Amino acid sequence: MADMVKVGILGCMGRMGRALTESVLENPATMLVAGSEVEVHPMIGQVVPGTDVEILNASARVFAAADVVLDFTPPGNTAAHAALAAETETAYIVGTTGLSDMDHAALDMAGQAAAIVQAGNFSLGVNLLMALVRDAAKALDDTWDIEVVEAHHRHKIDAPSGTALMLGEAAAEGRNVALATVRTPAREGLTGERIPGSIGFSAIRGGGVIGDHDVIFMAGSERLTLSHRAENRRLFADGAVKAALWAVAQKPGRYDMQHVLGLG
Repeated sequence: MADMVKVGILGCMGRMGRALTESVLENPATMLVAGSEVEVHPMIGQVVPGTDVEILNASARVFAAADVVLDFTPPGNTAAHAALAAETETAYIVGTTGLSDMDHAALDMAGQAAAIVQAGNFSLGVNLLMALVRDAAKALDDTWDIEVVEAHHRHKIDAPSGTALMLGEAAAEGRNVALATVRTPAREGLTGERIPGSIGFSAIRGGGVIGDHDVIFMAGSERLTLSHRAENRRLFADGAVKAALWAVAQKPGRYDMQHVLGLG
């Protein structure tokens, strides 16, 4: 018990929070020691189901209690959480998507004092897909159009998804260009012809889709599609716990899932 990694979860009663809790409780190397929710949540002061861990209304108490904190909460509090990670020198695993430049700057700064693992997707399959996309983009010249198509549930609030942007970055890296210079957002109206070498993004929202991602390479006479389908949220949770166990053994720094899996 003494050697188990002490884990805290922010947003522990949300959809991802519950999946993270299950993964932490089932992993013999981890122990849930703290969880938090927003102040108005009806379960504040009660315990995480199946445990004796009280649900707190203060993120600071989670960072103070844990060796590593998992955060898949909606964007808005990442910078404040990063500051807490730095202050307590607690490893911090960030699965929040839709981060701003300010959030990334805060994570960079926190990485001077704590191990920070931030990724748009914690799936092993998606991170392998990134490597495949990078290699395909490198092998196929810009006469091949690239489109990233993603689908998520109706509750997702950002688009394109963090994973779609990661895949776009991988394609741009394969072509040795900056994504910002070739990215085409969602199309509507009279857009004109496609710009050669551009990387397009399309987002679908609806139902209970966990996460589908396709990277389509299209030439005049053929088409190549590289795909990933998420069947349930546990794959992200298990990946985050893997990242947590890796992070507690690392020096302070800014890392991603490619580092965790030895792919970067």
